[in-house]
Amino acid sequence: MKRFVFPLLLGVVGVAVLVSLGVWQLQRLEWKENLLAEIEARIAADPVALPATLSPEDDAFLAVRLDGVIDGPAIPVFGTWRGAGAGYRIIAPVATGDRRVLVDLGIAPAADPDLPVEPLSIQGNLNWPDETEPNPEAEVWTNVDVPALAARLDTEPFLVVAAEIDGAAPPAMLVPVGTEGIPNNHLGYAIQWFGLAAVWAGMTAFLLWRIHGRRDQREA
Repeated sequence: MKRFVFPLLLGVVGVAVLVSLGVWQLQRLEWKENLLAEIEARIAADPVALPATLSPEDDAFLAVRLDGVIDGPAIPVFGTWRGAGAGYRIIAPVATGDRRVLVDLGIAPAADPDLPVEPLSIQGNLNWPDETEPNPEAEVWTNVDVPALAARLDTEPFLVVAAEIDGAAPPAMLVPVGTEGIPNNHLGYAIQWFGLAAVWAGMTAFLLWRIHGRRDQREA
């Protein structure tokens, strides 16, 4: 009987640990789905005027509106973008009242599209992409590094991703923010942990069967 204790204990502990990891991933899945629903609701909300003060923690994805004019050259950010393929993300400084803000005007096939000079009415969402530009002195960037872009274009350190532009034809294909790029793999991870728990249980049962068979052989 003693020879069964350690394999059985190891099997029970292993299955318990793996099942607990699967349950934890299901809890993470519920949290992530609630978070995505909250973000989608914020994106689709009626836009408000730009708040006087902003923070990435409290105002990410906030729907906003502003009236202004493009106030200087844009910075093209080259990359391959979800839903749009390869192209240049056109980030331009926009003067609105006594403020200068960064606006993502969309994705263009060329790095230097003609920018409208007319006053624009822009609706979009605030965003702070977690990206760092490796060469902030380059003319063509490869990452949307908001602090570096703001320093280069002398704007406030946040980005308005345009969803609608009135007053002139957009210089690029607008690509509004969405939740498509936010990973949500917790269900797959949970299935993997539960699958490993089943394999562990099967291996434990097989080991106990082998031990039992060897004991019967010795007693025969």
